[in-house]
Amino acid sequence: MGYRISVDTGGTFTDVVVSDDDGELHIAKALTTYERAFDGVAAALAEVAGTLGLELRELLASTDGFTYGTTRSTNAIVEQKTARTAFFTTEGFPDILLMREGGKLDPFRQLPYPPPYVPRQHTWEIRERMDAEGTAFLPLEEASVVEAIAAAGAAGCAAIGVCLLWATANPAHELRVGELIAEHAPAMPFTLSHQLNPIVREYRRASSTVIDASLKPVMQTFLEELERDLRAAGLAGDLFISTSFGGAWRPAEVVARPIYSVGSGPSMAPVAAVTYGGVELAGEGGAPVDMLVCDTGGTTFDVGLVSGGEVHYTSETWLGGRWTGHITGTRAVDVKSIGAGGGSIAWIDAGGLVHVGPQSAGADPGPACYGRGGTQPTITDAALLLGYLDGANFLGGRLALDRDAAERAFAPFAQRLGMSLEAAADAALTIASENIVGAIREITISQGIDPREVAIVAGGGASGLNIVKIARELGVGRVLLPSTAGALSACGALYSDVIAEFSVSRYAETRALDLEEVDGALADAEAQADAFLADLSGVRTVAERKEFFVDARYRQQVWELTVPLPAARVRTAQDVAAIEDAFHAAHRRIFAVDEPGQYLECLVWKARATAELAKPSVAGRPIAADAGGAPVATAPAYFRETGALDVPRFDGARLPRGAVLDGPAVIREPTTTIVLPPGARATVTESGNYMITTSVEAAPPLGAQTSEVTVP
Repeated sequence: MGYRISVDTGGTFTDVVVSDDDGELHIAKALTTYERAFDGVAAALAEVAGTLGLELRELLASTDGFTYGTTRSTNAIVEQKTARTAFFTTEGFPDILLMREGGKLDPFRQLPYPPPYVPRQHTWEIRERMDAEGTAFLPLEEASVVEAIAAAGAAGCAAIGVCLLWATANPAHELRVGELIAEHAPAMPFTLSHQLNPIVREYRRASSTVIDASLKPVMQTFLEELERDLRAAGLAGDLFISTSFGGAWRPAEVVARPIYSVGSGPSMAPVAAVTYGGVELAGEGGAPVDMLVCDTGGTTFDVGLVSGGEVHYTSETWLGGRWTGHITGTRAVDVKSIGAGGGSIAWIDAGGLVHVGPQSAGADPGPACYGRGGTQPTITDAALLLGYLDGANFLGGRLALDRDAAERAFAPFAQRLGMSLEAAADAALTIASENIVGAIREITISQGIDPREVAIVAGGGASGLNIVKIARELGVGRVLLPSTAGALSACGALYSDVIAEFSVSRYAETRALDLEEVDGALADAEAQADAFLADLSGVRTVAERKEFFVDARYRQQVWELTVPLPAARVRTAQDVAAIEDAFHAAHRRIFAVDEPGQYLECLVWKARATAELAKPSVAGRPIAADAGGAPVATAPAYFRETGALDVPRFDGARLPRGAVLDGPAVIREPTTTIVLPPGARATVTESGNYMITTSVEAAPPLGAQTSEVTVP
């Protein structure tokens, strides 16, 4: 077997993981290059190639599979750099994107509606009306479509999103609109809502449709350039792009449905947690342990959930604030992101309150200590001032940190607070930790999970700086921090498969389920899954499987839950009862209540296709020849509990299996740093990972301290 490579390009760093013939993982980081993504990838790959005694071209030529995750689509939306897009909708419904789902965020004041994803001047109404039964109440007036196509072209639109009101009941009109676009504007990419996201709710379907359409020109150009650069550099194996669904597709499939590249990088951290947690965190009787997945990068902190060995999914991915931003409306790994990464900027508002993020220094200029022109205080600068980071050993010594620059950045901040530099840096790190705790509580409590009953799997280059603080505040007693934590999402991509989900909208009630109708819906979904798998004939796969699901709810509920089906078809009363039992159990787990005996309304039937790829073993990294467990240095570090004191520094590669380290201590890894505050303990596992006991009872929680610092 040749090499396998995975890459995660974030807002600050590009992470690369290479698996060699022995299954050993080699990790490197490089600053992200925005103009040409391949430059950052090549810089990190060249470093790994050197450790393997290869040239970059030799490494790529010997690679069987290359998986790439990117924030390009997310950034394009946030920065409003997507293609100008036209919205075609049923006559009489031009405000779907403006009104969203209605309601008020604040019952005591009226908030203005934010601008829609596609402005009204680029919205065209199509004269047609399909009713809820799938009958053409008003036939499609093709002249209105042709006029809209011409007007969209004249307005400079480069893509079209088509969402007709009842296309999920009968897609005939949408299909004909697509044919007319292909005929009259053959170079114009377009998305049809019933093909992308066949759900009943028109806002979510419309939002996903226009987002997808707006990304097609952007992602096509980006992915074509990336593949061209990789092939020119010598890549001979399969190229995959990570998706928000926690799997990977080939570039052409992502270009066809680019909305699934939104959040593709963060979606891989829970996949890595399943892999590492399955080895290190077995529960009673070997049962999987519920896990919080915390991935702290340079720009954001991402948190996800794994329950019973399964990654959590959601259709509630919002770009911007909930209800006020734009929803993707498609199924994705449930990951929440906040601006609390290593590059997040600490600042003081007009009222004297201290904040951290969401603004970030990014990769250019980056934190002040990078010496690239940054002048604002960041979490990375704070960690350097606190003595947690070794300025001469950051990124394995490839990037020297400038402490004087960090002091200059923090001096005005500390002066306004009337604190020492170290105390101000600690305040910034504490507030960043509190922001993260709030995000974690939101995602766990909303899904009926007590964070005190889970373990944390932590990753990202900045995760080790404050993960023990975060765990203590949450009441979590165990933290697993893999030795590859600095590139957790990239590692997840290495262990991912090719996954796609296909949906068919068909309403049915379990009290009198029309088995023939449901059988037809599942057959349609399965046919799409079979076609997807058949199209992978040239890809090196080791196994294939299909799973089936239904989106259901109790009678007259607003939202649905997705539950697995016992088989590929629903054909007996026992099958229907099994669906109801699975729904009751899921409802009870999430909402702590269920309604036995209540029938279900089933809306969408799904087939999930998975093509398993070859993966490296989760083997332990080699132990250094001079491993002895002794500290390599002692240097001052600041902790709020103790003030400044001399702290031992350990080199992770020189720690033997079974080594036990008590805090205060600092462990240096090539791509991350692990800080053990007083009262914490880290044990090196047989696989070379770190199992941290937070000793919650022995250390004061963050809640006992002030999380808002004001100017005197």
